[in-house]
Amino acid sequence: MRDFEKISFEQFKKDVTDNRDEYENYSLPTRDSTRSAGYDIYLLSDIKLAPGEIKKIPTGVKSYFEDDEMLLLIVRSSMGFKYNVRLCNQVGVIDSDYYNNPSNEGHIWIRVQNEGNETLEFKRGEAIVQGIFVNYLATKSDLNNNLERKGRY
Repeated sequence: MRDFEKISFEQFKKDVTDNRDEYENYSLPTRDSTRSAGYDIYLLSDIKLAPGEIKKIPTGVKSYFEDDEMLLLIVRSSMGFKYNVRLCNQVGVIDSDYYNNPSNEGHIWIRVQNEGNETLEFKRGEAIVQGIFVNYLATKSDLNNNLERKGRY
């Protein structure tokens, strides 16, 4: 099974703010319809992106899923198409062992860049990135199948 959770309030205080109301009132990712592949990930606060500017943005979200799955993070089509916003790593790959890791609970962050010519403003609760769960395959000779995640990334 797979799902999204909020990070703990303690982690939220470290990464975002110590405002309990903000913690209680943000939304977990959702799909727009039953046929949507992606779960929209919502902004925790308003952001402004000048042309060429890069921002690292906390989501307040962690996710668990099966060992043979990954969560892909992709800019929503409308953000890339209309506004020329991109993820700095193009596609984020979240592995199943990132969940609840000791250094940050598996808190998912995004890093976006405005590749356009105009300053962009996005409001709290707006979705600019989506997450898609995907199965993957491993080779017969996989030598890393007993290694455990030790660090943040």
